[in-house]
Parts: sequence; C-alpha cells; structure tokens
Amino acid sequence: MTPERYNRLTSVLNKRQPDLTVLLENVFDPHNISAVLRTCDAVGIQDVYILNNRIPLHKKWGYRSSSTATEWLTIHQFDDLGKCFSTLREKYTKIYATHLGEDSTTLHKLDLTEPVVLVFGNERFGVSDEIIKLVDGNFIIPQVGIIKSLNISVACAVCLYEAYRQKDAAGHYDEYRLPAKQMEELKFEWGMKNQF
Repeated sequence: MTPERYNRLTSVLNKRQPDLTVLLENVFDPHNISAVLRTCDAVGIQDVYILNNRIPLHKKWGYRSSSTATEWLTIHQFDDLGKCFSTLREKYTKIYATHLGEDSTTLHKLDLTEPVVLVFGNERFGVSDEIIKLVDGNFIIPQVGIIKSLNISVACAVCLYEAYRQKDAAGHYDEYRLPAKQMEELKFEWGMKNQF
C-alpha cells in the first residue's frame, strides 16, 4: 500500500463515529437503503443495522445510489427483532424511532452526542408498533408543508446531519474514536480493496 493510500484510509477511519448508527426496519427498496448507506459513510458511521423480519434479507444494494458505500461500511443484517435489539443495547445508550406520536419530541431536541441509534421504518408503514414499544423515545423532523413526510433516505440524511452538527460542535471528529482493534482490522480490510 502506498503512503498516500495509507494516509487517506487512516484519515477517514480517524473520523469514524462508533457511537452513532441507524437501524432500518423492513425497508423494501434497496436503492433507499443504499442512499442511506451513502449518507452514513459521509457522516462517519461505520456500523449500520438492518432488520428484515417481515421481508426477505437483502442480498444486494442499489449500486448507483450507494456509490460503493457498502464497500466501506460494516452492515449487520437481522431477521429476529429480539437479537437485533439485544445487540444494539450492548453498544448504544439510547434508541430513538422516527414516529409521530403524542409523546414525540423534535429531532433538534435529541442529544445525538451520546451513543445513539436512530430507527427508520418501512416506506409504507413506518416504524412498527413492536419497535415503538422497545425504543427510548420517538421523534419527528419539523416540517411546515402540506405533506408531512419525507422519503426515508432524505429523512435519514436530515437526521444524520443534525447528529453531525452536534458531534462536530462537541469535538467528536477531532479525536480518534474507533476501538484500536476495530481500527486495525478495518485498515487491513480496506487496504486490500482496489478502489476508494
């Protein structure tokens, strides 16, 4: 590996945020998933979680919409809700779902500097009742238009860039945050790839 390539990969890994992630619940369109993955990479998320307990597990993603983001992310797929949430609870302090309910707060009132999971639901039905019962709270993206919803990939991008704003202000991008073992494993894995 050339020194330039090593430095480029290291600079990206140094910005990864192990305490921020998304969970996509039964999102059907692989292009929507891929667009989310591209945003995850852009804001420094490494681990992404996908739950498909009502639709088949995904075997491929929308290549054009991901712009090869899948090559640089660690994607965890689950078909069991319980296993998915137990895995998330081991690593993250809070899990919030995008859901319009009586107790929902707005995105900008969430503390996205703590270890947090943001849950986005199916394109048609949103986040399921099963997940709403398991999360620590619900939130909405403030909107003033007639149509009170956004495409899932747009909604996710809005939320992740709010997280980016908060984490950047807190200095999270100024320090190495990945565990040392994961950092070394990813350096090796990424160094074997042909493109970046």
